[in-house]
Amino acid sequence: MSALIGIVVLMVLLFFLEMPVGFAMGIVGLGGMWCVLSSEAALATIGTEIWETFANYGLTVIPMFILMGQICFYSGVNENLYRTAFTWMGRLRGGLAMATVMACAGFAAICGSNTATAATMTAVALPQMKKYGYHPILSTSSVACGSTLGVVIPPSVVLMVYGIYTEQSIGKLLLLDATVCENKILCVTSKKSAT
Repeated sequence: MSALIGIVVLMVLLFFLEMPVGFAMGIVGLGGMWCVLSSEAALATIGTEIWETFANYGLTVIPMFILMGQICFYSGVNENLYRTAFTWMGRLRGGLAMATVMACAGFAAICGSNTATAATMTAVALPQMKKYGYHPILSTSSVACGSTLGVVIPPSVVLMVYGIYTEQSIGKLLLLDATVCENKILCVTSKKSAT
């Protein structure tokens, strides 16, 4: 029981020192293994876990998605997506917000990352929405709502990581995710909620 109290106290102490959660958990786990097993076992385990995590061949897909997102960003694909979506939706009431959600969905389908989509489309969409007098809450919520569609639109980084860790066929997951119409439903309902 005293070991559990020691773990909790050490974790809370590290949190108060504003250490990131992952590092705090790693230090507490290393310290626990050091006390229970031995210093050699703790250090060997930490080395093995780091190697197994980063030597996983399947995770090489993540830097490729980041590279693809950067190429699209610097080539102007995001601005073309936004302009196209605005051409389709701009004439409707709240059309710029709907165009933002559609452009976010399109860019998320290209780069596969919610965070990259949010960062990229914020730079493109927010100045335009501010120019046309949209409320800041509606502007930022449109970008945030559209950016979260990156998880359900194949190919997504989350889908790849899920397939790797559960040892499922990535191809089957992509086909299953692409054929289910939840993506389209989410995109339409996101556009409706943005307006």
